[in-house]
Order: sequence, then C-alpha cells, then structure tokens
Amino acid sequence: MSAVDLTTPSARGRVYWALADVWNIVRRGLTHYQRQPVNIAWQLGFPILSVLLYGYVFGSAMKVPGGGNYKDFLMPGMFVMTMAFGFINTATLVVYDSTKGVIDRFRSMPMASSAVVAGRGITDLLAACAELAIMMLTAFAMGWRPDGGFGFLGAFGLLLWLRFALIWIGVWLGLLVPNPEAAGGLFAVAFPLTMISSIFVAPQLMPDWLGWVAAWNPISSTAAATRELFGVPAGAVTGGSWVEQHALLMAGVWPVILTAIFLPLAMRRFQKLSR
Repeated sequence: MSAVDLTTPSARGRVYWALADVWNIVRRGLTHYQRQPVNIAWQLGFPILSVLLYGYVFGSAMKVPGGGNYKDFLMPGMFVMTMAFGFINTATLVVYDSTKGVIDRFRSMPMASSAVVAGRGITDLLAACAELAIMMLTAFAMGWRPDGGFGFLGAFGLLLWLRFALIWIGVWLGLLVPNPEAAGGLFAVAFPLTMISSIFVAPQLMPDWLGWVAAWNPISSTAAATRELFGVPAGAVTGGSWVEQHALLMAGVWPVILTAIFLPLAMRRFQKLSR
C-alpha cells in the first residue's frame, strides 16, 4: 500500500475529519463522566478500600524483603492495580454502547472507522489520569511520601503506559461479551490476575512455582518499576529472576506486546460488526 500524501487537499481533509471524529468521541465520553461521576467513584472504590485494609488492617503482618516499610511497598502496587482494573470499566462502557445500538449508529455515519476505538482509548487515558491523581492524594493522606523529580514523572508515565495497553483488551472484550452484566463478570478474571503478582506480596515470598508465575506477570513488572522510580529500597523491589532484575525494561516491553496483540484484534472485531 502506498503512503498517503498529506500535501494534497483531499488527504489533509481526510486527516482533519478523522481527528475531528476522534475528538467528538472523546468529548462524548468526557461528558458522560461529567454527568455521571459515580462511574469513576465506583471504579476507585475497591482500590481505595484495599489501600485502607492492607495499609492499616493487614499492614503490620505483611513482610517486605529487606525489612522495608510495607506502606511504601504497597502504594505503587495499588496504583498499578487501579490501572489494571480499568479494563473492566472499558469493556463495560463498550458493551453498553454496543447493546444500545450506539456503535451501530456510529458505523452507519460517514466517520473514520478507527475513531470509535481511538476515541475510547483517549477518553480512558484521561480518566486514568484523574484516577491516579485521586489515588495518590489518598496515599499522601495516609503518609506515603515518594521521591520526587524525574522518577515520579517516569513512574506516572509507566502507569499510564500499562493502562494504554489494557484499554485495547477492554475494547476487544467489550465487543465480544453479550451484555454489561457479562462485562462485570470480568472481575473474576482481573482479581486473580492482580493477586498473583507483586502488588501485595513480593514473588520471592511465595512458593517457588507461584512466585515464578507472579514475577512474569506483566503487572508485576510495572509494579516493581514504579517502586524503583518512587524510591523504594532495592532490597524490597528486586528479586532473583531475570524479569525482576530488569523490571524497568519489561515495564516498557510488556505493554508494547499487549498492544501489538489486542489493538489489531479490537479493530478487526469492530470492523466485523454488522451495520
């Protein structure tokens, strides 16, 4: 396929209208959040409750390799869990639009075929920024104090990078499941996925086989990398396996792999929907 020449008026017009279509989808999604803020509140409810339970109720009984502070170990993991659970919300919103005929209406209009998927992704990233801000304010209120500077910004970027990859899993699943109730059932998948990771407990404290699975969980790489960037002592972050010792690298690589797999699947599924 030859490259599109953006110097021609017709090509510039197609690009302009494609971007305009994406913006309209984003504006629609943000309007829904503005009029129904309970959606974000509901999505944040479980992570905030988990912070309080694990931080105050179970925190004194939890161990950190190297004898570090469990609260410093826990908070970056909770930020990762918030990003991980976000794909359920994405799937729920997509399947709601699909079952209500909204997506069919979009497909019948003269708009770019990628606008719905891209607009959903941008909207969810903006919502993720708000979720992270609220979670970090909660952590600050509990006494969590990360190292500042570029490490903080890098950790924030890695969290959004993970969320970006999981968005396409949510879009793909949202186009597959039959109704919003089934999308809510995805929690049964997300919960063990986050529990068998380094979010709450270091993999080296688990049984050998389970620790290996947890260490190679993509979520664990982001959790370990953000802990390192937030200034958590190395003894509480780095395990003995290769993937744990290269957490920063894998926190960048895993989302690329997930995006390369599920973004094409989501686009193909959307294009196969009946008009």
